[in-house]
Amino acid sequence: MPEIKIIDKSFSLSRKRGNGTVRYEVWEIDGAVSRYNLAYINHRIYFGDNGRVLGYDNRHGHHRHYMGVVESVDTDCYEEIEQRFEQEWVVLLEAYNAKHNR
Repeated sequence: MPEIKIIDKSFSLSRKRGNGTVRYEVWEIDGAVSRYNLAYINHRIYFGDNGRVLGYDNRHGHHRHYMGVVESVDTDCYEEIEQRFEQEWVVLLEAYNAKHNR
C-alpha cells in the first residue's frame, strides 16, 4: 500500500494570542499512522531551527524538538504524541502571553 497524507493543516495564531503557526502533517499506510510532523513555530520565542519552538516527528525515530534540543520520546503511539504536543504548545503560549502581555 502507498503512503497517503491524511492530515495537512496549519493555522496561524493571532498576535493577541501570542503569534506563531501550528502545523500538523500525518501520513498513513493501510490505516495506520506511518509518519507525522507536528510543529509550533514562533520566531518571537525562538529564532533557531526555522522558528520551531516545539515539534514532534518520527523522521528518525520518535522524538521531540524543543528550542533546538532533540530528545527521544517514550512512546510511539501517535495519539499520545499528538495529545502531548497540543498540551505543550498551549502551555508555552500561556507562559509567553503572561510574560509579554502584562
